[in-house]
Amino acid sequence: MFGSVEREDLERWLGEGRSFEAIAREVGRHPSTVASWARKYGLASPHAQKHAAKGGLREDELRELVALDLTVAEIAETVGRSPTTVRHWLAFYGLRTTDAARGRRAIEGEGSDLLAECPTHGTVRHVRRGARLRCARCNSEAVSRRRREVKRILVEEAGGACAICGYDRWIGALQFHHVDPGQKRFNLGLKGLARAIDDVREEARKCVLLCANCHAEVEGGVASIPPSALLHIRG
Repeated sequence: MFGSVEREDLERWLGEGRSFEAIAREVGRHPSTVASWARKYGLASPHAQKHAAKGGLREDELRELVALDLTVAEIAETVGRSPTTVRHWLAFYGLRTTDAARGRRAIEGEGSDLLAECPTHGTVRHVRRGARLRCARCNSEAVSRRRREVKRILVEEAGGACAICGYDRWIGALQFHHVDPGQKRFNLGLKGLARAIDDVREEARKCVLLCANCHAEVEGGVASIPPSALLHIRG
């Protein structure tokens, strides 16, 4: 016995072609509970047999399973198909799993990464941050915004223009050149800009601001940094 339904009874009802929802009404439980019993007993919904030929999933059947608050993984197990196939046909019919299903999946989790609902990007990969889930795309965009803002601050504090030619049209073409490579802790590139602001400011004090062309010429030994641009350098 599992819960309040014997395996034999559940197997018989499914064999009669009853849906999870119909069984749930009879036993006074939620349809998702009935679906859970079926999975634990190793039983399949009668819908699964309809897909033995591995054709497309039917819209009416998917709608019924979605209405049971089943997750994509649970629907896949019920119909005997892969989660990828279920996601494809859900998208094909413009269907989505319910808030309850997505919330349950988020609580249960599947490793460190899982699909969950983002208000901005829809159903996308989420990552765990302690006890919280965060949309991976939102996280990436937030990191990019912070890097751009940190670079803007550093460029402004370094004078806002190339120390040699005065170029200042596009911040993306401005770079930080370490005057003494032996004092360099890290590059002030993408990963470096993700560090704490106090750390990157300390590192920027060891550098002069150059445009990409002048930076290449300095590295190649065909251009020199004006002495006035070196007054702030800290070893």
